[in-house]
Amino acid sequence: MTTRTASAQYEGMGKAGKGRLTTQSGVLKEQPYGFGTRFGDEPGTNPEELIAAAHAGCFTMALSFALERAGYADGSLDTKASVKLEQGDGGFTITRSDLVVEATVPGIDPDEFARIAEEAKKTCPVSKLLNAEVTLEHRLS
Repeated sequence: MTTRTASAQYEGMGKAGKGRLTTQSGVLKEQPYGFGTRFGDEPGTNPEELIAAAHAGCFTMALSFALERAGYADGSLDTKASVKLEQGDGGFTITRSDLVVEATVPGIDPDEFARIAEEAKKTCPVSKLLNAEVTLEHRLS
């Protein structure tokens, strides 16, 4: 149905190497990344940050559509995704993505919201892609 692309270039090897990421849409154009942006505070991005952005965006859109199907046309959703990279015996692994959504949905029952949010977490395409634990915390205001 839809294919999106991105490319990565890396010059030099290991910690001394420097990379650039570019997306098909151009929203990222030769965005710097490397050891310092992944494990330090250098300006640029890193794969985990991009996965977190993708997961937050995907889940939030899935939840928005699910709420609309349930008859809720108004409100706001604000989601933060925290992607955890851990080092183990086999190297580095992304072990989890923790979603926290703060929502304002007039007229919704908290139990109904929790059910819809859990279903959106399970059906979001990025959640399905991740072979990691995906948690969800939600707050209605």
